[in-house]
Amino acid sequence: MIDPKLLRTDPEAVARNLARRGFTLDVSAFKALEEKRKPWAVELDRLRAERNANAKAVGMAKGKGQDAAALIARGESLTAGLAQAERELGAVQEELEQWQLGLPNLVDASVPAGCDEGSNLEVRRWGEPRRFAFKPRDHVEVGERLHGLDFEAAARMSGARFVVLRGQLARLHRALAQYMLDLHTREHGYTEVAVPYLVQRPALVGTGQLPKFEQDLFAVRGEQGFYLIPTAEVPVTNLVRGEIIPGESLPLKFVAHTPCFRSEAGAAGKDTRGMIRNHQFDKVELVQIVRPEASYATLEELTAHAETVLQRLEIPYRKVALCAGDTGFASAKTYDLEAWLPSQERYREISSCSNFEAFQARRMQARWRNPDTARPEPVHTLNGSALAVGRTLVAVLENFQQEDGSVSVPGVLQSYLGGLTRLAP
Repeated sequence: MIDPKLLRTDPEAVARNLARRGFTLDVSAFKALEEKRKPWAVELDRLRAERNANAKAVGMAKGKGQDAAALIARGESLTAGLAQAERELGAVQEELEQWQLGLPNLVDASVPAGCDEGSNLEVRRWGEPRRFAFKPRDHVEVGERLHGLDFEAAARMSGARFVVLRGQLARLHRALAQYMLDLHTREHGYTEVAVPYLVQRPALVGTGQLPKFEQDLFAVRGEQGFYLIPTAEVPVTNLVRGEIIPGESLPLKFVAHTPCFRSEAGAAGKDTRGMIRNHQFDKVELVQIVRPEASYATLEELTAHAETVLQRLEIPYRKVALCAGDTGFASAKTYDLEAWLPSQERYREISSCSNFEAFQARRMQARWRNPDTARPEPVHTLNGSALAVGRTLVAVLENFQQEDGSVSVPGVLQSYLGGLTRLAP
């Protein structure tokens, strides 16, 4: 959520920033809501002050043995008026909050200008794409030759955009997730957490998926109002929901491996072949909760942690700074990491690493106690995929494939596969 004070004091500046995204802020609508709110806020303060003064007068009258009936009646009237004013103000504030929940985050000044992915800025590349002596196959053909990818079985039970992993590919998928968890906990200082895969609406509002992106979620039938998580970002970031964190406890660094569930409502016709865009997939997610002044240095650090996975696996990739128009709803700045896929002869996204500044924290009421002011202030939250496990499997299959249909196992994964160096048909 955008800082309400900034919205009230300089809505035009907010509008100019959001225009970089291609989002039009209805300043007149905001001002109209503010004009409805202000009189009730003033009236509420007035009634509280008058009720307090009247209560003191009642006490003084009784102390002097005077008749306080009129004052008591006035107090009852003031209490009733106060209750009415609280209801009116509450209704306006709820309307204002719902309006604000529809506003995307402000983008940082360092975010490149542009309206779509064509304006994203390549920061650097790592690794040289391999030159094949044969025409490289895509991951679907490689996996099917290894008898490890079964889309037909998945379709019979679940429909399109699902896959069954078998045998050595199921084992490789597990090894990738385990390796990522071990790397981030042993070398990068993250605490592993196991979190629920079902959450209720407030958790998704807190991280920004709701109310805007409801069509992208899978809601579960039943009285509890559960949703399947679209990413571990939701339950892991909500670990600090409603908390006031001591300054000395920051940063908090969490890593979690979970399945993720997405309807891909806006992806009709996109990546229908293979594992690039499925309804269910696994991710290892990094989340950091930090002091505001540290968040942009943390974004570079967190992104480097995700890059380390690709480097250790020896998968060529590039780092891209997303332009304003392509930056996610809740993010202030995002880097994408894109792995090289030989079959497509291009880089494809395998990780997004984002700084949300205080946007999620305000929605979750997640704060830290600033020792300089001794007052609670919103924390800054960050997260990144490190990595999407299924897409990493895709990258390994394609980059390490051999002409005979086998796949070499990256060195860092061999111990997770009992010393196996090669997956053979």
